[in-house]
Amino acid sequence: MFGNSADLLANLPPIRTAERAQQLLAAMAERPLSESKGSGEREGAKPPQALLLTNLANIRWLTGFSGSAALVLLTDGDLLLVTDGRYASQAPAELEASGAQGRVVIGRSGTEQRKAMAAAVGRQRIGLEADSLTWSQMTAFEKDWFPDAEFVPTSGLVETLRRRKTQAEVARITAAAAIADEALADVLPLLGDEPSEIDLACELDYRMRKKGASASAFETIAAGGPNSALPHARPSQRRIRSGELLVLDFGALVDGYRSDMTRTICSGGLAPEDRSMYEVVQAAQSAGLDAVAAGVSCADVDAAAREIINEAGLGDAFLHSTGHGVGLDIHERPTLSSLSKDVLGADEVVTVEPGVYIEGRGGVRLEDTVLVTEEGCTRLTRSPKRAEPN
Repeated sequence: MFGNSADLLANLPPIRTAERAQQLLAAMAERPLSESKGSGEREGAKPPQALLLTNLANIRWLTGFSGSAALVLLTDGDLLLVTDGRYASQAPAELEASGAQGRVVIGRSGTEQRKAMAAAVGRQRIGLEADSLTWSQMTAFEKDWFPDAEFVPTSGLVETLRRRKTQAEVARITAAAAIADEALADVLPLLGDEPSEIDLACELDYRMRKKGASASAFETIAAGGPNSALPHARPSQRRIRSGELLVLDFGALVDGYRSDMTRTICSGGLAPEDRSMYEVVQAAQSAGLDAVAAGVSCADVDAAAREIINEAGLGDAFLHSTGHGVGLDIHERPTLSSLSKDVLGADEVVTVEPGVYIEGRGGVRLEDTVLVTEEGCTRLTRSPKRAEPN
């Protein structure tokens, strides 16, 4: 599975989505839902006859379409993708390449798109993606698009199915991780010149693009010194000084799929108090990784990492959950937190990323993207974890 990024990119298997429509229809029939129109919400409403997808990541998972604007209507006998004229060639080509059985309608105006959807919907009971639908969209659907339809809110139907990754999906995340690994190795020698945070972040982004990433997986974090105590710091013009902690959190995007990795390093030798903090986080991350396996609750993985940090007296400085799913989105299901009800399954891809943050002094976070297996997990991010870059 592992290798250099160029080889991995050259051998990506196609993603085939032909079976996903039936999986989603089955999930619609099985999931208890709530009715949203008429006499208010009530449990036990009948399942929808159709599902209207508005979340672009879910649309891509189902159809292969990678554009920036689309709606998909799924019924037992039809899959309709409606988009605009910018994608007149792209949308049919991507749908065909995915293997999904469906049709594409190009509406060159909002009115044309609305008419195409309304003709397909009629008086059906439509499930809507409540987690991603805006109030204005809902209002427009009720008043203008589908005035004769009945709406049913759904939550997590596609997202739950997206948790288990196919080999083709894992191949893309693996390639993204390899690109990020190689980019990090390329930029570490630059620390001797004490670059600014923004310069180092831009260099990481540039190296990932040069190695084949279509983009960064998210906004790259490069945070040195006291800024490393901010879990989601934005890179600044501040120069990264020798002898201070530096948190680098970044990933690559390959054909829609993302990697996520954090390394904390110091280009001049760690102060004793920083080394102690680093060793605690490293032990916590190792414990979290060791806990990951199919059938293990996400809360137990969080507890394994958190216990190490709590025992070191740094529990109040661990400011976030231990991890999250990764795929078409950088944060997706499952969630590895103390409150999570999720249980890990084989072929899911998650992060393990404990951290400790001391305001005014600095922070340490270590993160890997891993593939969950029956026996444990396989690390997809392979960069060494050592405080000093050399």
